[in-house]
Amino acid sequence: MSIIHHTTMAPTKLELLTPWLPAQPWYRGSGGEPVLSRTGGFRLDDPRGEVGIEFMVTTDESGDRPVAYHIPLSYRAAPLEGADEGLIGTSEHGVLGKRWIYDGTHDPVVVAELLALLQGRAVPQAQSVSDTPDPSVTVRFDGAALATGVVSTTVTTGPDDTRVTVDTTGSPFARRLTIRVTRVLEPGGGGPAGAAGHVTAGWRSPDGGEPRAVFAALSDTGS
Repeated sequence: MSIIHHTTMAPTKLELLTPWLPAQPWYRGSGGEPVLSRTGGFRLDDPRGEVGIEFMVTTDESGDRPVAYHIPLSYRAAPLEGADEGLIGTSEHGVLGKRWIYDGTHDPVVVAELLALLQGRAVPQAQSVSDTPDPSVTVRFDGAALATGVVSTTVTTGPDDTRVTVDTTGSPFARRLTIRVTRVLEPGGGGPAGAAGHVTAGWRSPDGGEPRAVFAALSDTGS
């Protein structure tokens, strides 16, 4: 169950993301410091209740036009071994104490739960309300075989997205899947051609609109 603590974080998530975001290959800014606000997102539950999982939308208004970024995040009570490349920073949580915050594409718990969501096996949760499903997040899954366990992952980040190659167990046999995580959100509802599944969600634009886009898509690359 997603338990949301309405308390302080020091530094805040946006303060951590401000220096981190311009270092990413998919960042669209041109030199200056981003001006960020949190404009949407949703959460997933970790079945073991150990890792916080959030899919945040943050909008940068430092340039000629606003740009909305999708950033999966994980929150942990201790460092994640082997994931230094994905560490965004640490923050002192008013209730839970020190938290290690990672780009979720590097966290196996986030990847496993995103895979479950893409296959319709997980329920998206509201970003800021405890134990409350978010019906605005929609999932379409057209695949035949369900992958139920993550064996290993490989993360590749490019100028447009992050691709996580996942070796899985499941029925009827082990599969190799690719999760494409959209980083720069552009309004549009259709999943990419050939995708076995995709997740669509919305966010708030500075002009008051509520655009929607594909946040992640799943492709089956074989056994």
